[in-house]
Amino acid sequence: MGGVGVLLTWVLIGWGEVTCLDWDPVPRKTVKHSGLHGVRRFWADGVWNYSTLMLAEGAGLLYVGAREALFALDLSDITREVKPSIKWPALKKSECAQKGKNNQTECFNYIRFLQSYNRTHLYTCGTYAFQPKCTYIDSTDFSLDSTALEDGKGKCPFDPVKGHTGLIVDKELYSATLNNFLGTEPVILRNLGQHYSMKTEYLPTWLNEPDFVGSSFVRESSGSEIGDDDKIYFFFSERTVGLDCENELTVSRVARVCKGDVGGARTLQKKWTSFQKARLVCSLPERHVTFNTLRAVYTLTAADWRNTAFYAIFHAQWGDVDVSAVCQYQIGDVQRVFDGPFKEYREAAQKWGRYSGQVPTPRPGSCITRWHRENGYNSSLLLPDATLNFAKRHPLMDERAQARPLLLKKGVNFTQLAVDRVAALDQRRYNVLFIGTAEGWLYKAVSLGSDVHVIEEVQLFDTPQPVESLIISHKEKSLYVGSRSQVVQVPLANCGRYSSLPDCLLSRDPYCAWDNEKRACVRTDQHHGPSLKQDIMLESFIRGRAKFDSSPIPSPEHSRTGNVTVVVGSDLVLPCQLVSNVAHAVWLFNDRELVMGGGDDFGVRFDPALRALVIRGVGPAQAGRYVCFSEEQGVKFLTERYQVAVVASAPVFMEARAPDGGMGLFWVLVITLGAACLFLLGVALYLRRRLKLTLGKSAEMKPLESTLVYPISLPKEPPNFIPSKMAGDPDDKFWETGNFYYSDGSLKIVPGHALCSSASSSSPSAIPGQPLHSPSRLSLGNIRGSGSNGYIRLNLGSAGTDLCCEFYGGTQRTVGLQSRQGENPDPLKDETRRRQSLPLVSGCEMTC
Repeated sequence: MGGVGVLLTWVLIGWGEVTCLDWDPVPRKTVKHSGLHGVRRFWADGVWNYSTLMLAEGAGLLYVGAREALFALDLSDITREVKPSIKWPALKKSECAQKGKNNQTECFNYIRFLQSYNRTHLYTCGTYAFQPKCTYIDSTDFSLDSTALEDGKGKCPFDPVKGHTGLIVDKELYSATLNNFLGTEPVILRNLGQHYSMKTEYLPTWLNEPDFVGSSFVRESSGSEIGDDDKIYFFFSERTVGLDCENELTVSRVARVCKGDVGGARTLQKKWTSFQKARLVCSLPERHVTFNTLRAVYTLTAADWRNTAFYAIFHAQWGDVDVSAVCQYQIGDVQRVFDGPFKEYREAAQKWGRYSGQVPTPRPGSCITRWHRENGYNSSLLLPDATLNFAKRHPLMDERAQARPLLLKKGVNFTQLAVDRVAALDQRRYNVLFIGTAEGWLYKAVSLGSDVHVIEEVQLFDTPQPVESLIISHKEKSLYVGSRSQVVQVPLANCGRYSSLPDCLLSRDPYCAWDNEKRACVRTDQHHGPSLKQDIMLESFIRGRAKFDSSPIPSPEHSRTGNVTVVVGSDLVLPCQLVSNVAHAVWLFNDRELVMGGGDDFGVRFDPALRALVIRGVGPAQAGRYVCFSEEQGVKFLTERYQVAVVASAPVFMEARAPDGGMGLFWVLVITLGAACLFLLGVALYLRRRLKLTLGKSAEMKPLESTLVYPISLPKEPPNFIPSKMAGDPDDKFWETGNFYYSDGSLKIVPGHALCSSASSSSPSAIPGQPLHSPSRLSLGNIRGSGSNGYIRLNLGSAGTDLCCEFYGGTQRTVGLQSRQGENPDPLKDETRRRQSLPLVSGCEMTC
């Protein structure tokens, strides 16, 4: 679906070119959050959702309704609180949580309605943890009596995220909301007034899962030729009943009721007798493109109500692409729809169809006019049942209020809008649109008949968040923006952004004009006189009478020539900062215009993403002077100048440098590291000394080595004797062919295994402390091959003692000393037995 949506979007863009509609207009200027000037912000610690704004220009106040708090701010500077804030928390949050609602997000008191009731009081309503409450606020001292609360059912939604709209007209509250906890009973209600409480029928043909977005009061009785009544209009989206509207699930509606409606006598008692609704269409009918979901509505009033216009935001999603549109409806077009034929719902077909029967008299759904009074119908209570029954069964009109999109943007989700009517220097009045988005951007556009010029886009917040409300103060020439985290005060115009005459004129901002005397772009409401110049329709540009000098933009970074050195064969990239998003770059090379090569791998081209001139594989021919102009509507702005040098290899620059004052810190670091190294060296030496002392103590534990290790004197020539053999020894043949000594008389050590011999030999008694005599007989027997880790046991017979030595990988140790049975203990034997577990000298030298 995502690919299909993108493809459909591009197809529609192509259609827009055919129908002369700019499907994705580019804002001329983009102002990031870091570049905002003259913007004021207000927020309070621990308070969120500043979504309800009320303007009191006479008192110079901006009232703000947030989550569990209300504020009275200075209209000229919202950073100042004129009066102490009101805290209005919900008291039954535990009950809200027990009913399954979120205690962290939903079970609070969100202020959803705040308007003036009379000269001394305001009227406000809040969700109050899914138990809506309303009360009065004394505007004199800005105080609220939380003990005198009224039931807010039908005046305020239970759920803070559900759609709601309302207004107070002549001390009567007209509201459109959901009337129960589950949100299944939509209602358009009148309350608080001298008339009876009025509401709509709970019928799907009247309201079917609506999402209310706005309401408007129009004094149509003023100057009416037929003596008409005033009306209240409601705007919403709803699900269709049956198979209406070519199987579309959601459609946009406009409904109206008469201010003097008091219901019927028997039929429609305390119900609206004048309720009617019609479809609101924003589409291109020749291309079958329709926007169904209504998001916001703004009513642009005028001195004559006949000039009233409704501006509406519509949203559609084609695949993964958001598409938003703005359509305009005149009050006269809406009136004609309500004066046209009716629809009827056909149960058998489950579909709406045009009613072709006879319409009762008086006409159902109409207000009480002069004709009604002349015929005895002074009130809706006197209307006949035939008229009321028809009105009950036929609330939907057959015709539609249709309009073409003024503005359409893809990839953007519009949320709110406000419109201001501005008188320009050419004696025309232009409508300026301020549109908020779901990402926290503000679009400013001017309506030019069937076209819309987007003047700028402004990033209001450093973190993305939806724009939830917009309100204009004509007194302060400011726009106030409500959001989740704060309230923002933005000037309607910031003419200082335009630094030259052509830049000011090309902005086409009705609030701004060029002052020839001051040589600056100024606001028209603060300056007057013949020196001001403005061209909203670009008439002087179209006629070719706009002549300007191609002088540099007054900015220090653009007044100097940049020196660039590149190596032969590398890519040359020269940035060019354009004056606006709709301008294009024109480059001169040595006073001759460069011809761009598009997207070729080689040649010259301008990269829109980099906003730079790119030349692939430069050579000596590309060295010279480059100048960039930003061209818009035939006007060129000098922006960048470069002097490019091409060298054969990367240059190496050697230059003398003065001593750096920051080298002191470098030497401090060097000295610190040196001290740390010396400290570590001292610790290492100390540990080495301790290790040597520990090893010395271990050496003192080995005095026996000097007495147990004796050299064995061997003759230079091998003695003529035959080694002992054990009966049945399979290794006897090994010794038959080999010598037992090296040429120097030392004994050969053969890896293998030998058992200690039990044969005894007589020898003189040993004297303690004296060396032992050399053995008279060396017995090597029962030897088997092994690896380098094998061992050999040597049996040394002396004084009736068998001394067995083992060799493990070149290490010699004493295995055991055994005395003959029946002999007296010898002191040397005892000493040897006590120390037999101590290691002997290692090596290949035959010692034991």
